[in-house]
Amino acid sequence: MYAGSGKLNSEVKKTVTDDMLMIVPVRNVVIFPGAVSHVSIGREMSVAAAEQAVADERKLGLLLQRDPSVDEPAPEDLYSVGTIVSIVRFVTAKNGTKHLIVQGEQRFRTAGFIDGLPCLAARFDAIGDSARIDAEVMARANLLKERAAEIINLLPEAPAEFNDVLEAIEHPGALADMVAGFLEVGPKDKQKLLETVDVRARLDGVLAALNEQLKVLQISHEIGAKSKEKMDERQREYLLREQLKTIQQELGDDDQSSELDEISAAIEQARMPEEVEQEARKELKRLRGIPEASTEHSMVRTYLDWLTALPWQVDAPEAVDIERAREILEEDHYGLEKIKRRILEYLAVRKLNPEGRSPILCFSGPPGVGKTSLGRSIARALGLEFVRASLGGVHDEAEIRGHRRTYVGSMPGSIIQSIRKAGTSNPVFMLDEMDKLGAGFHGDPSSALLEVLDPEQNSTFADNYLGVPYDLSRVLFIGTANVIDNVPGPLRDRMEVIELPGYTQDEKLEIAQRYLLARQREANGLGEAQARIDREALIEVIDGYTREAGVRNLEREIGALFRHAAMRIAEGSAESVDIGLADVAEIIGPRKFEREAQMRTSVPGVATGLAWTPVGGDILFVETSAVPGKGQLILTGQLGDVMKESAQAAISLAKGRLDQLPIERGWLEQNDLHLHVPAGAIPKDGPSAGVAMFVSVFSLLSNRKVRSDIAMTGEISLRGLVLPVGGIKEKALAALRAGIRTVLLPARNRKDLQDIPESARAELEFVWLETIEDALAAAFEPNDTARAA
Repeated sequence: MYAGSGKLNSEVKKTVTDDMLMIVPVRNVVIFPGAVSHVSIGREMSVAAAEQAVADERKLGLLLQRDPSVDEPAPEDLYSVGTIVSIVRFVTAKNGTKHLIVQGEQRFRTAGFIDGLPCLAARFDAIGDSARIDAEVMARANLLKERAAEIINLLPEAPAEFNDVLEAIEHPGALADMVAGFLEVGPKDKQKLLETVDVRARLDGVLAALNEQLKVLQISHEIGAKSKEKMDERQREYLLREQLKTIQQELGDDDQSSELDEISAAIEQARMPEEVEQEARKELKRLRGIPEASTEHSMVRTYLDWLTALPWQVDAPEAVDIERAREILEEDHYGLEKIKRRILEYLAVRKLNPEGRSPILCFSGPPGVGKTSLGRSIARALGLEFVRASLGGVHDEAEIRGHRRTYVGSMPGSIIQSIRKAGTSNPVFMLDEMDKLGAGFHGDPSSALLEVLDPEQNSTFADNYLGVPYDLSRVLFIGTANVIDNVPGPLRDRMEVIELPGYTQDEKLEIAQRYLLARQREANGLGEAQARIDREALIEVIDGYTREAGVRNLEREIGALFRHAAMRIAEGSAESVDIGLADVAEIIGPRKFEREAQMRTSVPGVATGLAWTPVGGDILFVETSAVPGKGQLILTGQLGDVMKESAQAAISLAKGRLDQLPIERGWLEQNDLHLHVPAGAIPKDGPSAGVAMFVSVFSLLSNRKVRSDIAMTGEISLRGLVLPVGGIKEKALAALRAGIRTVLLPARNRKDLQDIPESARAELEFVWLETIEDALAAAFEPNDTARAA
């Protein structure tokens, strides 16, 4: 390899003879004899060839690559005809790149490449011009000079001396090469001219290309002249319009004046605060002095349109009827009794103290449980306008506060835009998906919301576009979030969080019968007499196809059943369709969910745990097995650090109770324990699986099966205590959805029992755990004693 010395070793020098050229491959550059040009080189073999040529005062051969994307070209990647050049100057730039100033001298053709050198080298045959210089060749040369002169006259920046240079060239071949070097054609076309040895043919080729270029330049020149005429005409039109405007003002017939008078009247009617009206009058005065054709005129006019369109003091009448509000909430939503009671309390306080600053509510819960529709119900109960802004994916502060007017196309932020859309200054404003706010280099939108949701500050909310304060204190803000922990702390602190639990099976059945059936029947163009789904079929869909906290997937599956009915009715095979239990699997396929707790816990070493997820609770299985080894603990299932620590604590607790197990300590030293939590593609973490892990390990070591009708949750300590965990409500509902009727919970979570819906509490049996002995007593059948593994 070339080491960058710039010198070829003595053995290699002996192989470089006078009939050989060192070759530099070039991309997209063709240099003709007689031309001086610049070439940048960077490849190691090219730098080696250039440095050696400079050191030995040798000439170089430049060959065009067939494919410019090839980084290490072989001989077959190069054209065979190139140009012999002498190096005028070799420059190394500050950034390390190498540059050559070369002058073309003669064409050459490669006669075979030489192997074993650190750069490309080839034997060559020099090529001279072939063709007798007769009258026809000279006539073509004179025509070429004329065409070149025409092009020079059309180029505004062409040097005047270029004509003199062309006239001084006497040899037709050199003239063709000179003009070819300046042609705006592709490298392949220039290579074709380089390979044309016959002077007559080369002149014809250059003339043809020059004629095409001349046509393009002539057309461009004509277009430029027309554009200039249009520009002059536009300036003349502008002057005439200004004169006409002056005449109209003298006659009292000015359209713009009447338009500005309308804006002035709109400012008067908008009932703006004093400082805002002063700003509007100031901008209107500026507008009168700005020419109508100016870009600034439209910017100021748009700004005034926004100021006059905002409802500065347009309050919709607020009628708070608690009984009517209760009816609306019951009509729109089934269940959610605690949430409805809190909303009614909120409305009652608003009725008794209309001028008071009500707390800002935030509904938190899994998707599909009715957060957004609760906001609509509140607006309907109050008789106010409802507007909604989705904050999911918002990562630019300007989307909340707006852009400054100095930017082209600037607009107010989503808050002011929604207020204008509502048309009143006291709408119900829902800020949806607050937990999905982003932050980028344009600022943090959650910080902009701090002012919006603070009753002490939002009376003077500053939108960057408006540049004047707007009073948001009369707006009833309501937020929603799936995971309240993802909402920034300062923002969460300004809201009262109301958590919405998932629905039980009975609640889902009622929601489907009251709302979803009618909605999907209408969406699919069916009448009530045309399609019906019986109760047993709905229960099957809820139990076997939609294990979720909300009801969105349930509505989709109901829609699938009704689409099947619509197809049969549309094709004429039935006038009405009744869908029963036996038809569900045939229409939407086999069950997606099975009651797998009994099947999964049918062997020792498997326990059913309860987990919390952002979309509600879920069950998980903890599996433990023993394999011959050295007493190590193997953990799999993409467990987080906290969950791994819980597994280690569970093993330690089990080892401390060997006197209750039918195994000896030596058995543990000869076997590895493998603890696995299935669904390995899903990350899992948290301490609440500690009880399930301990029961799973104890089940394996005692060779006893865990009861299939129970599920458990709780953190464990090394002293054997069961510590409280979160998400009790979601976990209990998940157990109920999975068909489990007994739930083992930490005793210190007894206070969370009231959060579980009453219908779910009636169907579940709760076992309260103080220590892990309580868990062992409840997890196994009373008559099932430890047996040797």
